[in-house]
Amino acid sequence: MNEHRVDEPQPNAPEPDLSQPGTLRPEGPRRDEPRRDEPKPEDPMPAEPKLAEPGLAESGLAESGSGEPQGVRPVRVLVVDDHPLFREGLKAALESAEGISVVAQAERIAEVPGAVERSVPDVVIMDLSLPDGSGLEALRTLSGREQAPPVLMLTMSDDDGNLLAALQAGARGYLVKGAGREEVLHAVRTVAAGGAVFGGEVAGRIAELLAGARMREAGQLFPELTAREAEVLDLVARGLDNRRIARELVVAEKTVRNHVTHIFEKLHVGTRAEAVARARDMGLGDG
Repeated sequence: MNEHRVDEPQPNAPEPDLSQPGTLRPEGPRRDEPRRDEPKPEDPMPAEPKLAEPGLAESGLAESGSGEPQGVRPVRVLVVDDHPLFREGLKAALESAEGISVVAQAERIAEVPGAVERSVPDVVIMDLSLPDGSGLEALRTLSGREQAPPVLMLTMSDDDGNLLAALQAGARGYLVKGAGREEVLHAVRTVAAGGAVFGGEVAGRIAELLAGARMREAGQLFPELTAREAEVLDLVARGLDNRRIARELVVAEKTVRNHVTHIFEKLHVGTRAEAVARARDMGLGDG
């Protein structure tokens, strides 16, 4: 039989015209209506913005595509030493590490203020023995400036007098030459960050020096002076004249003059000012 069932649509049959009256709507949803058993599409949720790790942008540690930190300022170092080969070797050692740059060098005390002014260092590495005087003198000059850079002493001398004088003059670190590369790098970074560092050769003596009842004994600082002469020299370094020293020590003023004369002879100085400079270099006269 070739007849078709009424409830089965014929292939390619035209869709009924629903606008004509009496035309039955076929069962099932219209093409433009959602199926009852399917949920209506909802507006997609906006993607949450990807947040940067906290603090990176503010701290200047965000990285570029090359992986190098951006906005991180290296520690700027001024090296003060009168030996060119040592300066160059120290510069190479410092700049072999990330984040440290030697921005200037000097070999005399007289060059230090100008070098600081031009290069604006974060740390000054200072030798103790310079051609035109003691590095302690340059240290004191810098300590008196506003916004002075911290000074790390790097010297051959590890005697108690120089160590104490450097502490009293404001040094933020004291290393003996021969310290290892990592020790020097650690010291530079620590001093630049506001800390203080002292090498293993001297650190153990600091507490003893600072806690001693008498840090200025003649045998420790000036072996050529007697204990009384060292005491007089200390008072001279504090700015007292002979009359006041005599009252302080309860002796005759003439006795004080004799002590001062012997001090000049033993220290090989010709004036009171020279004696005061020598005394302060060794930590005397600090009150």
